[in-house]
Amino acid sequence: MTIPARHLPDTIAALATPGGTSALAIVRITGCDTNRLLGEILGSTPPPRTARRGDYRDRDGAVVDDAIFTHFPEPHSYTGEDVLEISCHGSPFIAQRILDDLYARGCRPAEPGEFTRRAFLSGRLDLSQAEAVMDVIHARSERALAAAQAQLRGALGAHLRALTDRLLDAVAQVEAGIDFPEEDLPPEDRAGLARALATLRAETGRLLATRRYGELLRDGIRTVIAGEPNAGKSSLLNRLAGRPRAIVSAEPGTTRDYLEERIVVGPHCLRLIDTAGLNPAAVGLERLGVVQTAERIEEADLLLLVLDATRPAPPLPTALADRLTPGRALAVLNKADLLAGAPVTVAPAGLAQVTISALTGAGLEGLVAAITRLADGFRPADDPDGVAINARHAHALAQAQDCLAGAVKKLETGAPAELLASDLRGALSAFGEISGKIDNEQMLDRLFTQFCIGK
Repeated sequence: MTIPARHLPDTIAALATPGGTSALAIVRITGCDTNRLLGEILGSTPPPRTARRGDYRDRDGAVVDDAIFTHFPEPHSYTGEDVLEISCHGSPFIAQRILDDLYARGCRPAEPGEFTRRAFLSGRLDLSQAEAVMDVIHARSERALAAAQAQLRGALGAHLRALTDRLLDAVAQVEAGIDFPEEDLPPEDRAGLARALATLRAETGRLLATRRYGELLRDGIRTVIAGEPNAGKSSLLNRLAGRPRAIVSAEPGTTRDYLEERIVVGPHCLRLIDTAGLNPAAVGLERLGVVQTAERIEEADLLLLVLDATRPAPPLPTALADRLTPGRALAVLNKADLLAGAPVTVAPAGLAQVTISALTGAGLEGLVAAITRLADGFRPADDPDGVAINARHAHALAQAQDCLAGAVKKLETGAPAELLASDLRGALSAFGEISGKIDNEQMLDRLFTQFCIGK
């Protein structure tokens, strides 16, 4: 799958920084004509990876801007080709003039994700690392960034290489008996092969188990704020969001529809959802809000049960009570500013509790710490090196699991070695889909078009 940089046919250019006015903008160029363009524009080639200041002159010799040029010769560059980065003033007009001049000199506009695709094609990144580039760019929390950086450094690829190497050993053992039946080979070690396949299935399962955690890191943890009317649910949403996101009123039942706000709490990104109060006597529009609350509770990853600390706890609907497990829920005793002593309310048995005042912010640090502990619990206990796979990885790993399971069954029933080898080859192919060792042009097109232009 690796294509040497010199074999890629053209040179591409794009703005590598967001559009709009800013202090600086970076125009990125990569391809076979990069060095020629650098000589034409700057008059000489600066030392590798050394920033050099100079005038950017267009084809007519007019100065477009006072810029900084940094040259990254192949193969020690992001794409594996010659790369030039031009830092200019962040005027959209200046950046566009530079791009138009580069296009006139023979460059073409880069397609979305094309720089990273070239990095993949030239062997600078495997496919899981290329995907991690997007995860790093879009990371919304400390935990999401750490997982993305681990994948970018090759954590998932390292696990896959180890699995692939051991699977190749198993394939070689099976196919040796198929290809050279006349050779005086040692007796087939079926027990050893069975142990090897069991280990491969277990380690593939460990990777597959990180899918849910990966989804939570990328999308945010769906955290539902539930409780009786006027317990302070909307006030809590506003306090955590740091702005008046929801209308707050002393009148019970103000929230009729649910509100969702994506926020960072501690090292985690939460999809925080404020819901209508659980009023068993609700009618009309308020009743519809209570129905929606029940639906949001059913979908929740985390539940924050908000209780009025100045009043006894109300009876809870069965659907909510059943979801209040210690690893997925937290009791938030609100209105501490109105207490003269200990809270009057009592949290459901076994549930951790935090006393706060959503009005003043008292106790907020303790609440953030408690939410962080619960959110950290979503990480699998045997999570390998912070790996958090995505849906594409999970699909391929599930295929590998199925193939390995089929191989184990055939080994146990004494099926022909050719059928056993076919299943093992299927598992190899599935592992190759994750790293990009299998040439699937449609899959690559779909993946890289999700990137921004310039990356």
